[in-house]
Amino acid sequence: MKRPNDGQTERHTSAVQANPLLAADDLPAFHRITPAHVSPALDALLLDAEHALEHACSADLPARYDSLSMVLTTAVERLSRAWGTVSHLNQVCDTPELRAVVNENLPRVTAFYARLGSDPRLLAKYRAVNAEAESLDAPRRRALANTLRNLVLAGAELDGAQRARYLQIQDRLAELSQRFEEHVQDAIDAYALFVDASRLSGVPDDVCAALRADAESDGREGYKLSLQTPRWLPVMQYASDRALREQLHRAFYTVASDLGPPQFDNSTLMSELRQLRAEQARLLGFADYAKLSLATKMARTPEQVMHFLHDLARRARQQAEHELDELHSFAREHLGIGDLQPWDHRFVAEQLRERRFAFSEQEVKRYFTFERVLDGLFRIVESLFEVRILADSAPVWHDDVRVYRIERDGALLAQFYLDAFARIGKRPGAWMDDARGRWRRPDGAHNVQTPVAYLVCNFAPPPPGRDTLLTHEDLITLFHEFGHGLHHMLTRVEELAVSGIAGVEWDAVELPSQFMENFCWEWDVLSRLSAHVDDGSALPRALFDKMIAARHFHSALEMLRQVEYALFDMRIHHEAAADTSIPQVLEAVRAEVAVIDRGQHDRLPHSFSHIFAGGYSAGYYSYKWAELLSADAYSAFEESGLFDRDTGRRYRREILEVGGSRDALDSFKAFRGREPSIAALLRHQGIA
Repeated sequence: MKRPNDGQTERHTSAVQANPLLAADDLPAFHRITPAHVSPALDALLLDAEHALEHACSADLPARYDSLSMVLTTAVERLSRAWGTVSHLNQVCDTPELRAVVNENLPRVTAFYARLGSDPRLLAKYRAVNAEAESLDAPRRRALANTLRNLVLAGAELDGAQRARYLQIQDRLAELSQRFEEHVQDAIDAYALFVDASRLSGVPDDVCAALRADAESDGREGYKLSLQTPRWLPVMQYASDRALREQLHRAFYTVASDLGPPQFDNSTLMSELRQLRAEQARLLGFADYAKLSLATKMARTPEQVMHFLHDLARRARQQAEHELDELHSFAREHLGIGDLQPWDHRFVAEQLRERRFAFSEQEVKRYFTFERVLDGLFRIVESLFEVRILADSAPVWHDDVRVYRIERDGALLAQFYLDAFARIGKRPGAWMDDARGRWRRPDGAHNVQTPVAYLVCNFAPPPPGRDTLLTHEDLITLFHEFGHGLHHMLTRVEELAVSGIAGVEWDAVELPSQFMENFCWEWDVLSRLSAHVDDGSALPRALFDKMIAARHFHSALEMLRQVEYALFDMRIHHEAAADTSIPQVLEAVRAEVAVIDRGQHDRLPHSFSHIFAGGYSAGYYSYKWAELLSADAYSAFEESGLFDRDTGRRYRREILEVGGSRDALDSFKAFRGREPSIAALLRHQGIA
């Protein structure tokens, strides 16, 4: 006999079975997800989350941490996981249908999170919960403190017209950021230049073969040049055709700008993003957006950040000027280039590097096949952090994607997807994102939910029947993203808001990623990772020694480039005067710190997704800030031994496992036993 609600229960069960985005207890069924599933899933999940928010704010729910977690965190986590899955697919296998449904649903998802984060009733409830804070364990106290801070920073103390305007700004910022990224991706995907072999003199054979295969896949003869980094960069480094380099350079550095196809121009989007962020900050009582951004970071003021950046620039400038002078001299004396232009820099630098150190990046990469490198990386991580990494099985979104699991003593710690190769419809760059976090769920559905990560790169796809060759820079990228993944996956914290990377100050979140990069310069590591693509031989020690000698080649120029980006980001968000345009700020920053003339056509900001769409607004300095921490942390391994088990265990426990459950500086000091020092950073960068 049916109970009165049995029909409703059966319909709900049927909907869950029919819609893979509603099956929240397993890894996403990527093979079943279609754009048609998105809106119905969000209908259900947003409704559940809205009901949970109302219940959480009602007098019926006791002002206790566990009660709020059971009702609100559970519902919001399901919504976040489903929307995260959709957003991830939008980044790695974009289609017109998926993009349309993402843009259709983005406003209502953004609106819900804006209401959630700024609800004054919820702030009052959490303030009541704060009365019991001393009875909570340390991770929960940290999560509660962060929640109270974030509610205030999200506008929970605003009311009336100010609150309405704040919510309107949030919706618009989300829309503009999405459009910014779409313009960058579309501009890159739309560009193609077909040439014959005569224009590719100097370009390595394997790169030419890939360019020819790209042309054939489009049904064209010759060679297809594109702005995808694995295709564009080798041409800029090796093509002796100067006119071709200029053509590609201009195309790359005008992506999504006023100098490119108008439908992709990000100019007005950048200005509006900047203006809205400044208005958002003023509504919350901050003088500018930079000060709002730093309210949740290790650095306290824009002045502190800019002093840090100017100090790095000061230390690097003399060496950078010397590096540039020798580039001009070499170009003039050995290559007949008397008027060095921006499109010559990579080509001339590569020629100088090969002559000075007697090796080329193309020679090096023949020792680093993707499969060998990946296996070597896994073995290093297993040794350092006492885990096992095993192939796993789960639905994926593309045939290139792999799934792995991380175990310790036979117990599952985490899983991750690896999407390594570039393709049309995939956002450029490399990143780690969380599919779900570690969490002791309060609803009884699981004991402890294990974390899952996405690791995404854009290496050159493997040629038919062969393995991909990785440049040394590719190695560094892979280790970097895996460092992020370890931070997320090896956490032992079971409070969702502060487990893994959650709750970590943004200017410390790069510590584990940049820490891992250092292993790419160790003989004991590279000798394990290498096997020549033709005969399987290991990297010769003599070639490694040349790489080490060249490690700091033009490191000061690179330091100034990163300082330039970071200062530009901080200043456009700190100096938001209406009469100072974004190009004017960039010009002023370059006058302060740059030694290289980028050219009048350079439109860096128009494709600077990190700060206009990627969460690094008024935070790009974090790379250098965290690099100071990571270099000093790595020094502990240099002191005790690269694979010292005790040091690895201490790093894992004091940095990786604690996640965001305490201040990043406290975690660093717990590992190193002291405050961080700039000395290791300068030494690792080769800056005197």
